[in-house]
Formats: sequence, structure tokens, C-alpha cells
Amino acid sequence: MSFKLATWNINSVRLRMPLVEHFLQQYQPDVLCLQETKCPDDLFPFKPLRKLGYEHIAIHGQKGYHGVATISRRPLEIVEKRRFCEIDDSRHLSVTLDAGSRKILLHNFYVPAGGDEPDPEINPKFRHKLSFVEEMRAIRAEHDEVSGSILVGDLNIAPLEHDVWSHKQLLKVVSHTPVETTNFEAMREAGEWVDLMRHNIPHEQKIYTWWSYRARDWDISDRGRRLDHVWSSPNLVPHFAGYEILREARGWERPSDHVPVIASFDL
Repeated sequence: MSFKLATWNINSVRLRMPLVEHFLQQYQPDVLCLQETKCPDDLFPFKPLRKLGYEHIAIHGQKGYHGVATISRRPLEIVEKRRFCEIDDSRHLSVTLDAGSRKILLHNFYVPAGGDEPDPEINPKFRHKLSFVEEMRAIRAEHDEVSGSILVGDLNIAPLEHDVWSHKQLLKVVSHTPVETTNFEAMREAGEWVDLMRHNIPHEQKIYTWWSYRARDWDISDRGRRLDHVWSSPNLVPHFAGYEILREARGWERPSDHVPVIASFDL
């Protein structure tokens, strides 16, 4: 059976609810994972999502900042809303759902951006980001013959040279500094996660999911970064059927600076 999963940093779910509705109507994923919802749980817009057939909704939000939500056509069971770095800032949510003959453990993450200065000694936000990634080593790609794991979200790090528009110019820019990319890849490998967006894609090929609001002509200048990721446990790799980065969404009216990434599986 086909299983389609999308991840999208929406940058305020209530502000951009028309875009979410449009996306769900047009692309109809089985599951949509949102990050940076910026919405307390009691104000989350359940009604329009359920009207579109997404009756199963798990949320972990707070007022004004951060927040994640997992929206599904299929029943969900909340597993955990994990607290990282002893801070209650709504950056993680894990659920289980059935897809084909497998039970999927799905992690939805919003990793801290880290501020502007890539020095943990003078920038507490950057120190927080590094500590958060270090703690993510505890998130393992659990799997057996009847189950698998998927991890998605805005992980706020572009780990590879061609995940950014200019490797050389961004080496001292938060999201692509060596300390971030090295620790990020070490964390991924420690958890035995597979980077599906780079599976069978040459590392020399540019991949972007984010374009800054500061860019006047984002499409023409194309100074993007791959900050949004889709990982899986090794046993799901043979079932991975590819992905789509919905670049056009960056040009929608009042867009997020991130675009949806849609991953497909044959389970």
C-alpha cells in the first residue's frame, strides 16, 4: 500500500491555515507533520482539519513560540512529548500509527535555530542548539520485522556541502558551521537513522527546503538551505518510493520561509 507523509515548518498554523488547507486538498498526504505552530493547545484549529478528513490530531504547543503537530487520516497513539535540555518549549512529539502491515513510530521535531552568533560561549541560543542535538542521540531508529521508525521535521541544520547555496560562504553561519554539521551527522549515525532525502541522490546535487524572508528575489537568487529532513530506520529504506520538495509553496501568498517535503513509501 502507498503511504504518503509530509513535513512542513508552517511558521504559525493559525496565520497560515488557508495554506495548510490548500496543501491538504491538493496533495492529500496520509500524515502531515507541522513545526513552529506557535499555538497553545486550547486554540489549535482542529475544526477545518477534521472537515478535510484529518480527524486524528496530536499536538504539543505553547503560546507564541515553537510547537509541533501531527495531523493524520489514520488513528494515532501519542507515545511521548519529550522535554529536551530541561526546557519546556514544545519541540518534540512522537506517535505510532499503522501503515500497511507495519506499525510506524513517527517523531516530529523542531530543533532550535540557534541565534546568529555561532559561539556557545557568548550565545546561549547556540549552546542550547548544540545541547539539544546531543540529547537527540537518545532517539533511536527502533525497528523489527513488523515495525519501523520515521523522524521528520525542521532540524535547522544543513549538514552537507550541497545542502546550502554556498558551502564556503556559510561555514561561519549558524545552520552550517562545522560544529553543527559534524555533531548532527554523528547524532544521526548513532541513532542508525538513514537520510532518505539523500538516498540515491548524489551529494553534488543541491537540495533546498528553506529560503530566507530577507531575500528580495528568493526564486532568482536561489540562496537556499536544506533545513527540513526525512529519516527512517534501515528496514524502511527498501520501501521508500521517493520525495517531493514543494518549492512553489515558497511563492504562495503570505508563505512560510520553509516549504513542504512529501515522502512516499510502499508498505
